Amino acid sequence: MTLSATTSSASSGVPQSSTQALRENVLRNLRKLFRNPLAVAGLAVILGLLLLAAFAPWIATHNPVAQDLSNTLKAPDATHWFGTDEYGRDIFSRLVYGSRITLYIIALVTVVVGPVGLAVGVVSGYFGGWIDTLFMRITDIFISFPGLVLALAFVAALGPGLDHAIIAIALTAWPPIARLARAETLSLRRADYIVAVQLQGASALRILVRHIVPMCLSSVVVRLTMNMASIILTAAGLGFLGLGAQPPVPEWGAMISAGRRYMLECWWLVAMPGAAIMMVSLAFNLFGDGLRDLLDPRSE
Repeated sequence: MTLSATTSSASSGVPQSSTQALRENVLRNLRKLFRNPLAVAGLAVILGLLLLAAFAPWIATHNPVAQDLSNTLKAPDATHWFGTDEYGRDIFSRLVYGSRITLYIIALVTVVVGPVGLAVGVVSGYFGGWIDTLFMRITDIFISFPGLVLALAFVAALGPGLDHAIIAIALTAWPPIARLARAETLSLRRADYIVAVQLQGASALRILVRHIVPMCLSSVVVRLTMNMASIILTAAGLGFLGLGAQPPVPEWGAMISAGRRYMLECWWLVAMPGAAIMMVSLAFNLFGDGLRDLLDPRSE
């Protein structure tokens, strides 16, 4: 009776202590994050972008694609907070709906780039030999070209459009992730615990999935967060050149392209979407720096 009660108490105490330790670790990391004001500022902008995209129909003051030729090129006022464009469309509303497109591009590119880069890097670093040589030479070919130039080449082959731009950006964004994952794997594959698992007869797939990939995740997540700024800039560049989202879709780069013809007289056509791109890109960089300090044990 006493033994069973003790066993029951001990077994019930293990998950409680584990949960408590996890909670304390999360709280400690949050406190460390909030001690970095720049990272908090970046996180605030990112959360604001998410809320803006989620509640766009309620936040936008006008239909983003509805034309009003009687109000063309109108300066910012109480009715049109950020002014209107050459077709009388409300700039503020187009920026609000454009946040959805920006997040759509970031999400899809990250979903593709993260697993592909991680898989290529850990396989190359773990097996070495001709596999490493083959994968890294392919990676070198992609890295040798500037990202925007390579994306332009892919979009030229696929044709203009938002989905094709996302594919092109994803094809150019995975090599840095692969390089990082390979470097992490090279430092881990000779670790004592990996050798012990190999001696126990674990397969290479199990070692990669259960032991190496989790150790590489923190570095990859930080890199992906900081890559989001370059993804935004590349998408805006493709939109500016007319190869990304097509009119009348309110994409920020395309808005700058359309407004550059009137920018000397109507500064808001370029300044407003340009400021949005700058703020969001800077926010992801600042938040990525904060995550690096939080997840990298060498930053202590």
